[in-house]
Amino acid sequence: MKLEKNSIFFVLLVGVLFGFSSPFVSSQLDSCNSALPVSNLIPFNTTSLTCTNAWSSQSFVLRFGQTDSNTWSFVLSAPDRGTYIAIGFSNNGNMVKNSALAGWISSNGGPGIVKQYYLGGYSSGSCPPDQGSLPLVANTSVIISQSSQLYLAFQLNTQMPQWSHLIYAVGPSGSLPSSNYLPEHSSKASGTVDYSGGTVSGASGGSSFDKAKWHGFLVTLGWGILMPIGIMMARYFKKYDPFWFYAHISIQGIGFVLGLVGIIIGFSLDDDGVNNVDIHKAIGIIILVFGALQVKAFFIRPVKTSKLRRYWNWYHHNIGRAAVILGIANIFLGLNIADESTGWTVGYGIFLAVWGLSCIFLEVKLWMSNRDD
Repeated sequence: MKLEKNSIFFVLLVGVLFGFSSPFVSSQLDSCNSALPVSNLIPFNTTSLTCTNAWSSQSFVLRFGQTDSNTWSFVLSAPDRGTYIAIGFSNNGNMVKNSALAGWISSNGGPGIVKQYYLGGYSSGSCPPDQGSLPLVANTSVIISQSSQLYLAFQLNTQMPQWSHLIYAVGPSGSLPSSNYLPEHSSKASGTVDYSGGTVSGASGGSSFDKAKWHGFLVTLGWGILMPIGIMMARYFKKYDPFWFYAHISIQGIGFVLGLVGIIIGFSLDDDGVNNVDIHKAIGIIILVFGALQVKAFFIRPVKTSKLRRYWNWYHHNIGRAAVILGIANIFLGLNIADESTGWTVGYGIFLAVWGLSCIFLEVKLWMSNRDD
């Protein structure tokens, strides 16, 4: 008997450490090879629905089909990670300006909650609950948790859905919505759908650090951080010749390349109808032109003894300062457009405060040094 107990304990221990299943632990993923296990808990008939592996990397399985002349039924299943799962409908595969349905189980095994959302932006605050354009059939939207799986079921009142793409998202593990506002997804993906043929393409996507965030990160690092530091090197460290010169052109060169990549990413974003985005783009183009002029200035720099050097200095200094000032303003505008959390704005503001105080200190020190000379 003692040997049998030890054997059971060993099996359980191996299962915990290495993720092996055992006769005492059951967590089975949903599959199109088996019948829908919660069909009796869903308030509509699911027997005729087509089943497809919608998002393999997250084990999302989608069942859908027309169950009446004006009704389409959907059941989305995914592993229960203590957060929400969501499905959206789009004509271009992008989330902004579209609608989605999200569902989750309340903490401590409470009731399931299903909400429709209007996807107005990339942050939680720009995706308000109980808004959107999906023609949901009343009293058919439910979410069920069974055997460590979530099943989000709903119906649309339409003869034929007009959206060519489906968007999928999953929240951060163990993080539930607060006041029905969704925490930013940990991963999302999109794929095409053919309703008449009953087929869905495999979804592609990645982590929440998507193109919009890469755009903001690269532009902020390049134009908003490195460029101001490069200006400091040229203004206050000329006594360390030629170190200041090589440091200046290296920092500015890296900053320009990072900003250029960020701007290119920015122009590929789907931003139709986003407030102030045209102003943001226009300022970005001006900054890019100023940056290109600075690169050109490097290659046409007159020698120090040339009479043209005075005019070149004026051109180089003022175009560079204008580009950085516009870059800083555009970063704050971009953060506002993206409706990012105040942490990003405060963090960048702290950097600017430290940079500004350092410039004041070095400017006073430079003035005093010149006065003594």
